[in-house]
Order: sequence, then C-alpha cells, then structure tokens
Amino acid sequence: MPPRNMIRTILFLSTSSGPGGAERVINNLAASLDPQRYRAVLCLFRPGWLQDRSESRGIRTFIIPTHGMTDWRWAIQFKRLLRQEQVDLIHAHEFDANVQGTFVAALTGLPLVATVHGKNYFWERLRRRLAYRWVSRRATMVAVSENLKQFIVEQVGVSPSRVKVLYNGVDMLPQCDRTEVEACRKELGLPESHQIVGVVGNLYPVKGHQYLIEGIPSVLAKCPNTSFVFAGRGQLETELKAHVDRLGVGGKVFFLGLRQDIPRILAMLDVFVLPSLSEGLSMAILEAMIAGKPVVATQVGGNPELILDGETGFLVPPRDSQALAARLVTLLTDKQQAALFAERGKRRAEGQFSLRTMVSSYQSLYEECLELGK
Repeated sequence: MPPRNMIRTILFLSTSSGPGGAERVINNLAASLDPQRYRAVLCLFRPGWLQDRSESRGIRTFIIPTHGMTDWRWAIQFKRLLRQEQVDLIHAHEFDANVQGTFVAALTGLPLVATVHGKNYFWERLRRRLAYRWVSRRATMVAVSENLKQFIVEQVGVSPSRVKVLYNGVDMLPQCDRTEVEACRKELGLPESHQIVGVVGNLYPVKGHQYLIEGIPSVLAKCPNTSFVFAGRGQLETELKAHVDRLGVGGKVFFLGLRQDIPRILAMLDVFVLPSLSEGLSMAILEAMIAGKPVVATQVGGNPELILDGETGFLVPPRDSQALAARLVTLLTDKQQAALFAERGKRRAEGQFSLRTMVSSYQSLYEECLELGK
C-alpha cells in the first residue's frame, strides 16, 4: 500500500441519513473508491440507515448534530473533524450539507464537491436559490441529470460553467432464483397465480403513489389477477392505505414497509412502476432496469434520460392515473413487449449507468479539484 500521504481522504457529508436514493449513491460511492488512492469517511447530521449501512461496510462514520445553517458549534466541531481525519476534500450531498459544507470549506480552504440530487427542496424559499448561487461560486457543483442541471441554471440562476453532470450508477444486484422468488411471494401472502406490479420508494407526496392507486381499478378491470406491492415507508402511509380501502381494492394491494431485501422484491415483479412528480435521477428505476424489469414511469426530471419511451420502457405524464394504468395493462398483457423492454433496459443500465462508471467519473473530478486546490 502507498504511504499514507499518497492516499487522499474524502469526507462525505450528507443532509439525510435515509433510506433513499441519494443515500444509496453516497454509500455505494464511498465504499467503492479505489483504496490505493482514496480513503472515505462519512459525517451525518443524524443517525439512521446510512450510518448503519456505511459502518457495516467499514466506513468510519461520525454524527455531528446541527441546528441550522448558522450553527457555529457545528462548524467548530466539523472543522475539528476535518483536522482529525486529515481530510483532503469534502463531498457534500443535498441542500443543508452543501451550504454548511461550503461555509466550512471557505474557512479551511479545502476543495468541495456539492452534489444536487433533486429539485424538491427549491420550491418553498427564494433564500434557498440565493444560497445555491453562493455555493456555486465556492464549490464544484454536480447535478445528477441534464434536466436537473438545466433547472439549476435556468431557475436557480447558477452559471452553466459551474455545474457538471455526473449520472448516478448502479451495481449488479444479487441474483434470486425461482425458489427464492416463490418463497418471497409466499412470505408476503401474494397469490401464486397473480402478476405483480411494484413500486419502491418512500411514501412521500413527491413520489406520487396516490396516482398509481387511483389507476389500480382500471388495471384490475383488464387484468384482474394482478397484485400491487408498495415497498417503503413515510408520512403518507396511513392516508394511502385509507385511499386503497375507499376504492375497494385492499385485497390486491400490499404495503411492505421498509425492506432490506430489495433485490428479492424486484425479482418477483412482472412490472416496475414509478409515478413520481419530481426526480433527479432515480436509483429505484436504475435498480429495476439492472434487475431486468420492464418499467413504467412518469416523464419528469431525469427519467427520460434513463428510459427511452417505447424502446426501453414507457413514460407517461405525471398525475395521469389513466395513462399510467393503460401502460401497465399493455405490459401485463403483452409479454413479448415486456420482455423486450426488460432486456433493452438492462443493457442500457449496464452500459451507461453502471456503478463503475459513476465511481470513475467522481474520482476524476476529485483529482481535478485537488489539483486546482494546490
């Protein structure tokens, strides 16, 4: 192994502890850096899934609670951590971490990469947009899709030269054989004769689950032997379950809660669906594609950069329950087209959105930032 001073320490700073797509990106990236060149450490504002998952993979993880962007005590503790761990570069993710990380980077002179994973935290306040303009002047900003970069440039007011696009990447998922799939179906109480449509994502308004639920009666009218599974938890769980009951489809809908066995869940699906109202670059879609599942998703955010409509999957307008239902029916009744989408989607994920490609791109960016910071 090279001497310690030849290995760069990258500190990952995350607003959220997950579980979610951004947190999975952070975890996979930190765990996959070339150990001959980089050492990863992680700092979080609060404990949670990302801490547990990262520590299980041998990543040193620190929790420093914060009370907002003007929390000087957090800044002092964070500076102390940077010295203690001999950090060479900060890689921040999401709004609070990007802003607070930029503040400390300005004080210490350390290079900073600030990754933006989505748009949903821009809606409520002008001050957030102004804050990101400031971040862009100090940090190297990364958007996870071309659509998100366009939004940052046109709606937030950041110079296009200050934003790079680096796509999220996904690793191959563990393979599940037929016995495992059948065992999973039995464990969850899913009828053996039913086709299964599934969605993976936190039960938040931005994920659009209610529009999928509203389309379920239309799907069942054409494909009565269909079950729907929702993997995830969140603030809307009680409301969504009540909506299912009002529509009288409770016997066909299964809420699975937070799952640690997503590869098993994906393996048993016939069609994956994502009815989101906003996305950066969906890890859920990428994982479904790499698992070889046909996908129906909304035409929002970076989804059209993942799915070529009519070639590798279907895209529908957001909030359009009937369009969503119609495309689900097509894939449930046309096995040949479903298989074709699944094959093409998997090839596309493996070729353009692999974990290896993402890691290589970020390592090149780190080298560029470290060279400029000399």
